[in-house]
Amino acid sequence: MDGIDKKVSRRKDRIIDRIVFLALASTALFLGLLYPLIIGSSLLKESLLAIERFGVLGFILSDVWDPVRELFGGLPAIVGTIISTFIASAIAIPVCIGVAIFITELSPKPLKPVFTTAVELLGAIPSIIYGMWGFFVLSPVMAEKVEPFLQEMLMDVPVLWRLVDGVPTGIDVLTSSLVLSIMIIPFMATIVKDAFEMTPQLLKEAGYGMGATKWEVIKDVVIPYAFPGIVGGAILSVGRALGETMAVAFLTGNVHQIPKSLLDQFTTITVTIANEFTEADTDLYLSSLYFLALILFVMSFMLLVFSKFFIFKRLEKRWKVTGI
Repeated sequence: MDGIDKKVSRRKDRIIDRIVFLALASTALFLGLLYPLIIGSSLLKESLLAIERFGVLGFILSDVWDPVRELFGGLPAIVGTIISTFIASAIAIPVCIGVAIFITELSPKPLKPVFTTAVELLGAIPSIIYGMWGFFVLSPVMAEKVEPFLQEMLMDVPVLWRLVDGVPTGIDVLTSSLVLSIMIIPFMATIVKDAFEMTPQLLKEAGYGMGATKWEVIKDVVIPYAFPGIVGGAILSVGRALGETMAVAFLTGNVHQIPKSLLDQFTTITVTIANEFTEADTDLYLSSLYFLALILFVMSFMLLVFSKFFIFKRLEKRWKVTGI
């Protein structure tokens, strides 16, 4: 009887294993392949009218956005999205690395949970709150204090004066990018911190044993080991910044022009869609907004693929060289 019971038990275990495997595999297949395919095909279907009228390159390279004449070009929104994301990332990445270094290597042990929780709480703030804070609090300060100061400092500097050319309004590229950087810092800092904490203690102790200082261990051991995590956190945060809407909707001005200065008003893909979707009173207008959404989807997907490929190659190289 015991042998029969064991066979029945093993058979039940195999059945349960197969059911769980099929459930997990189907979920992974749906989320990893079918779900993006469904979204992409839906956006493509709705974008066909704009693609037929303007062409892919014609739409992407055109800077005209005139709903009255039904002429639509996505270049200002695309360039605005890329510029604001790049500036926000350039501000956020050094700050996040500094925050991660402080929490993991310099902070007193009893205070680490406090600082970690404080950083993570910033990520719980809704993006619309960031936008309202930027519009009502930060924007006047930028217009009255910061941007005039930058103009005084840079207007006599060759080439750099072009970055601050214009009228300080606080509703511009600089303010939008600053708010966006503050918004993505919690996500990036948390990922970078976790990457630093994964550095084997043995490697750090080996550095100290060779006479290295704390800063040399951080620079030559911790950061190189955690580099894939830093890149992964940066790219995931960039992906979030690409798709952010409410945090910058208050601060861009929604002007369809390619910004030539940090003080110029501009627009992004998400802001354009959010502000004009309800106003799209023609099929071509609506299709053009869907085409912008499709472009954003492709940009985000390509960014994710690049990040996965880069991190995998980096880790594969480390495994071959160090065996870690």
